[in-house]
Amino acid sequence: MLVSLALLALGVLTAVVAPRLLSRADWAEREPVVALWVWQCVVAAVLLSFALSMTFSAAAAWQAVRGQVFAPAPRAVIEAYELGTSSPWSAVLAVLLAAGGLWTGAMLGREIGRARARRKRRRCELLVRAPLLPGEEPTGSERLVVLEGERADAWWLPGGTPRLVITTAALRRLKGRQLDAVLAHEQGHARARHDWLLHCAAALAGGFPGVPVFAAFREEMHRLVELAADDVASRRFGRLTIALALVELNEDRGVFGPGPAQDAGLPQRVNRLLAATPRLTAGRRLRLTAAAALVPVIPVLVAFVPALRVLG
Repeated sequence: MLVSLALLALGVLTAVVAPRLLSRADWAEREPVVALWVWQCVVAAVLLSFALSMTFSAAAAWQAVRGQVFAPAPRAVIEAYELGTSSPWSAVLAVLLAAGGLWTGAMLGREIGRARARRKRRRCELLVRAPLLPGEEPTGSERLVVLEGERADAWWLPGGTPRLVITTAALRRLKGRQLDAVLAHEQGHARARHDWLLHCAAALAGGFPGVPVFAAFREEMHRLVELAADDVASRRFGRLTIALALVELNEDRGVFGPGPAQDAGLPQRVNRLLAATPRLTAGRRLRLTAAAALVPVIPVLVAFVPALRVLG
């Protein structure tokens, strides 16, 4: 029972402390890909802590579960976990954590279902706005769709056959390599499968709205995936090119005006590109990546401490 409580406390502590530490990090905007990895490792550590706490609580409460979890373990290891001295709270904790796990799976399934419905609806809208010509057969391989529209816009439509949708107004506004930079930005989203990352973040935040780490995870994922895609485009076509393309696409929406805008983070993205802050050194990127990868290992080590003491 002590191991289960320690894992539960570790999960709560990580969920409270990690977002505060990451919000103070001054390197996230310079290395958004590394920041995405760190956030994923933190959330994985929180979920793993709760999952292991549920497992040990269930093993302490019910003999059947204990027999499955500790079947290959020596008797000395089983005795080290003191599972026979469990309190009635073990069953309550196991049930609550199991319910949280089932709820998480349900929320993820709901988010995936909603995303598929949105994609299907938008593809139907594309067929209405860009219908096939008489005698034209759908090939399923169209990667670029041009829509007639007075509003400059471009977006990537994920799915089995991902497509880049761009309006004629955007084609008129984007000059030279700016269009190529926008294409590279959207392709960066598609290749990194940012849509799946956003779905997971939305499922956790929607399923547990009172948990700050999941709310911060969703907010940071939306911000960091855009910064990462900006960097993909800037490495190929230059920071100034993608910055000017963002301005051209959003100038008529009041984003850069004095009042509040719907996409308030866009001016910060443009300023970041124009500032051209140098990246972290390769050594520091490697250290941050390795340190983040060790975060989910901590709950596993806590879970195996009694067994390692006996076997040692």
